Amino acid sequence: MMSTSGSAIRLAPLATTGQHHAHDHRQVVIGLSGEAEFDIAGARGRINERTGCIVPADREHYYRGIGDNSQLIIDLPDEVPALNGAHRHHRRLFESPRYFAIDDTLCLYLQFMLGEMSSATTGDHNLLTTTLLASLSRRLDHRAPGPRPRLDIGDLDEWIERHLSEPLKVEDLARRACLSTAHFTELFRDHTGLPPYRYILRKRLAAARELLQETTLPLVTIAERTGFANQSALSHAFRRHFAQSPGSLRGTRRH
Repeated sequence: MMSTSGSAIRLAPLATTGQHHAHDHRQVVIGLSGEAEFDIAGARGRINERTGCIVPADREHYYRGIGDNSQLIIDLPDEVPALNGAHRHHRRLFESPRYFAIDDTLCLYLQFMLGEMSSATTGDHNLLTTTLLASLSRRLDHRAPGPRPRLDIGDLDEWIERHLSEPLKVEDLARRACLSTAHFTELFRDHTGLPPYRYILRKRLAAARELLQETTLPLVTIAERTGFANQSALSHAFRRHFAQSPGSLRGTRRH
């Protein structure tokens, strides 16, 4: 139920049949279990456990739950305290649709928030929501006051290596870092001196080189394991980067 004096927080599944509407309040949706698909004014995405989306006011959006699902839904009317006064800068979060990931620290707060909901008053809901929006602002809004955020390159390296065989997009890394794609790309270049797509390519090539030197796996298998579209794509990238063919490294470290 919407409140005219504060935020309305509720737990609910999303219908598994497609729905669409627009409303004059802003909204945050965070996945607790299962999955759901969204199309918010053309910005498509999927949310599941530890991810969420931001729905600006008056934007037509389509959504559909996938199987059993549960979502934390926060409705934010224009006059809600979390969007006014000293917290007016939180409105910047809702300038456009966006999707975000929940990091470990924010996950702990989310668990606390869920535990408090059953006995919370309207004032408590406002405080819980204000804290959540402040946390999201620090992670997502690079214009918010405060020090320039740093990227955890070690965490990103581990994540890339775990998913190296999959198609990786800059958007995937940005979600991992809880940043917009544009802001993430800017920070990533500052930290590594490379754009994300080139950094990922170097990771793929380094992994392929190690497999060539230390295994007898067929080249096509190495290409699959390191995320290249096919053997030809691996060979072409290898020659451009190392100025030699993959075959020239075959078994050079084996005894």
